[in-house]
Amino acid sequence: MIVNRLEKKNLIEDLLGSRARVKILKTLAINEELTISLIISKTRLNYSCVLRHLNYLKKLNLIQEKNFGRIKIFRYKIENVKARSLRNLIEIWEGAF
Repeated sequence: MIVNRLEKKNLIEDLLGSRARVKILKTLAINEELTISLIISKTRLNYSCVLRHLNYLKKLNLIQEKNFGRIKIFRYKIENVKARSLRNLIEIWEGAF
């Protein structure tokens, strides 16, 4: 049925339905690459919340995780068309970075 097909898709409502996720996306879109500690300090969210949303964003291929030993850096995937479109929306909505 139509409802079942829609449930399996990654809808924009799911992506933008969380204020915390939008804060993380905006922070990464502006800064391009950050450690989880910097994301936490810039968004003022707790570790488990940030980690959960970062995993969701990785699954959607909007961000990439790079590991350097124990240090993890999260990178906004500007080469992804959807990520680039979201960044453009943020720039238009909030003004130039």
